[in-house]
This record gives sequence, C-alpha cells and structure tokens, in this order.
Amino acid sequence: MINAILGIKKGMSQAWSEDGRRIPTTLIQAGPLVVTQIKAHDRDGYEAVQLGLGERKIKNISKAVLGHLKGATKGEKVAPRFLREIKQPAEDLKVGDEVKASDVISPGDLVKVIGISKGKGFAGVVRRYHFAGGPRTHGQSDRERAPGSIGQTTTPGRVYKGKRMAGRMGSDRVTIRNLVVLSVKDNGEVLLSGPVPGNKDSLVTITKIGQIKDFSPLVVRGQDIKPEELPPMEVEVEAEQAEAASAADSGEPKEEKKEE
Repeated sequence: MINAILGIKKGMSQAWSEDGRRIPTTLIQAGPLVVTQIKAHDRDGYEAVQLGLGERKIKNISKAVLGHLKGATKGEKVAPRFLREIKQPAEDLKVGDEVKASDVISPGDLVKVIGISKGKGFAGVVRRYHFAGGPRTHGQSDRERAPGSIGQTTTPGRVYKGKRMAGRMGSDRVTIRNLVVLSVKDNGEVLLSGPVPGNKDSLVTITKIGQIKDFSPLVVRGQDIKPEELPPMEVEVEAEQAEAASAADSGEPKEEKKEE
C-alpha cells in the first residue's frame, strides 16, 4: 500500500488535549480517492500511482481526459477534479480501486504536507524579505521602504543572480513536516495539528513519515466545548476570581498567600 494520499484543505479550528493544552488544527477532506492510472518501470520508465480526488462534471472535460479516465469513472456523470501521481510502487492496486485515508494514515502518525502557498501578488522588499528600509532623516523622507543599492562598482560591474528585490510573493510549493494526525474518519475527514499551506479548497499531499509511540487522543473539538468539560486549571482560576470579587464587594481585605 502507498504511504501518501491527496486531500483538499477545508479550514482551521482548534482542539484540546487531555491535559488541557489548546492545539490548532486543520481539517483536510482526503477522500474518496480513486486509482486512475498505474505506471510501470518497463512501460513508463518509473513506478507510480495516479490518484483522483474531488468531483467535476464530465461535460467540462475534454475527450482525451475522458479516455484516460474511462476505467476509473465507471460510467458516472462526474470525474475527479484533481489528478496527481504518488511515485511509489503499488502492486496491490489496480485502476478503479478506491483508496481510503484510514488505510494509509491513522491517529498518532507523523506526516508531511505539501501544498501551494497563498499568493500575495507583487510585493516590495520590506514585506517580501523583511528589509529594514532606509532612514527617515537626512533628506530621505520618501524612501523609507526602498531597497537601497543593488550592486557594486566596476568590479563586478553587474548585479549577482538571486539578488533579493521586489517581485511576486507567494504561490510557492511549500512542505510542512512533523504534523500529527489527530483523527481520521470513515468519510475521509482528516484532522491535523497545526496549519498547512494553501488556500481553502486547495490541493495538498499528505505523506506518512513516522509515528508517535505515546499518543493521547483529543478530548473535544473547539465548537463542542461545554463549561463542565473545561480543564481543572481553568475552573480553579475562575473560582479564585469569584472569591476576589466577593471580597471586594464585602469590603474585607483578601488574605495574601505567603511565598515559601
């Protein structure tokens, strides 16, 4: 079985661990996945599995792509929206097979996520590379965000390649490593710890790279939290604040705790 799957980024939320720590999470829709092509070394020069994810109407697809997906769509009126290759040998898969996220990853796994970062458009050097800018005095009141000198003198007489200057920012292939799989549902919903690159509804690739030995599952999702389910530390703080408020109303001085 392959060790990577495709997914669509759905958004971010938060969750709590058993010891009360808040964990930022990202929800990924990783399914249903369908095998659309198997590449072999003797025919294609390398081994890979092409997976399809999402749905789009067949009327918007060219006949060449329809012919390529003939064995995978099974005569349905929809076809995969994304097609990507996983460069791994998979002798136990064939065209038309369905790959579930739970078959590849499970809670407690360490994964790396590859996606295309959000595009920021044309940006200057202050935003793009965190330049400090020029001084505000000595006749430079209008050059606070200017890059300054970009080259040397007669030697070398040119600007070196890779000089950091203003230009297009974002829309780069970004890899985030060592994210933890918090939960995997039967419908393909995968909950990861931390943020992943890309816009909402963008394609990401999730690859398993390890596993945590002592993994503790989450308690609740952020929107499902109830007052009685708060960690004990939070309850103690609220009780202490209520005690201080009642002492202030009664006019009695609150006893200060002596440090040992």
